[in-house]
Amino acid sequence: MTSKMTALGFYKPGNIEQPPEFEAVELDRPEPEGHDLLVEVKAVSVNPTDYKTRDSKKPDDDSLTIVGRDVAGVVVSTGSDCSLFKEGDEVFYAGTNVRAGGHSQFHLVDERIVGHKPKKLDFAQAAALPLTGLTAMEALFVRLGISKNPQDNKGKNILIIGAAGGVGSIATQIANLAGLTVIGTASRPETVEWAKNHGVHHTINHHRELLPQLKELDIDGVDYIFCLTNVDDHMEGMAEAIRPQGKICSILPAFEPLEPSLFGKSVTFVYELMYTRSMYRTEDMIEQHHLLNELSEWADSGKVQSTLNETMAPVNPANLKEAYGKLMSGKTIGKIVLEGPVEK
Repeated sequence: MTSKMTALGFYKPGNIEQPPEFEAVELDRPEPEGHDLLVEVKAVSVNPTDYKTRDSKKPDDDSLTIVGRDVAGVVVSTGSDCSLFKEGDEVFYAGTNVRAGGHSQFHLVDERIVGHKPKKLDFAQAAALPLTGLTAMEALFVRLGISKNPQDNKGKNILIIGAAGGVGSIATQIANLAGLTVIGTASRPETVEWAKNHGVHHTINHHRELLPQLKELDIDGVDYIFCLTNVDDHMEGMAEAIRPQGKICSILPAFEPLEPSLFGKSVTFVYELMYTRSMYRTEDMIEQHHLLNELSEWADSGKVQSTLNETMAPVNPANLKEAYGKLMSGKTIGKIVLEGPVEK
């Protein structure tokens, strides 16, 4: 096997109003050490975190940046400390934001944040799931403390703001699987239909006041809220809609003060960042391995479906630019996935 590989990245941030300008670069193929796996990349999906990495680059930073946080592929070799995977295993994972991403022919990743790819999904279908699946599972079961046992959630509900997007499409399915009544926000006919096909029981419009719409559904408030868009835009509405002692989780930072009425209701407000465990190498980092394996089992049993909505091929600079352009429009439904091979 050749000792070189093609990677797709960018040196300068460029115009952040436009998608990144990817270049094909020839690099030495890395060698795995310790807990690392070397994975041959078969498919990748695109996420806002990737172009936001570009946006955070300083103008004088001309280092090569390789993004790509969602990968499905095959293990080529393993580091000396690996025990979870072997050569030839099919895997899927979301990687980390403190190492090079997966827009390359081969990719190094710590096995403790990798799962076994669902057997019944192809590589493109699997590549749509890791980042959003981990985000949803950590948010629901860890940050919000929701039980996975449907019996424990009888009579409880959750409002998911941004239900048709990448995270929303899997969060609605998982919340439904946990036995919650799922209310999702969607504002267009096609996003309403998508949300209802992915586990939502009721839809409301996030461009209108939340609580009056809930009351039209005979829902006087919600036990949980999972906010997947700009949290400041919805702070007042969430404060009205959340029940006393309810819980709210956001995947984006709040820049404005929390609504004071949350204090009177003793509401829990928490954040979810899928990268926290890998970024800080927390003692429970391996939980992402377990969560991905559980997600894989759910996919194989038909309990959750891939949120793949568009496939492009091959993985090359032109297709990456087009995919990120669509993502930056803010109107994508589900996930966009690029299938290999990785080409110049």
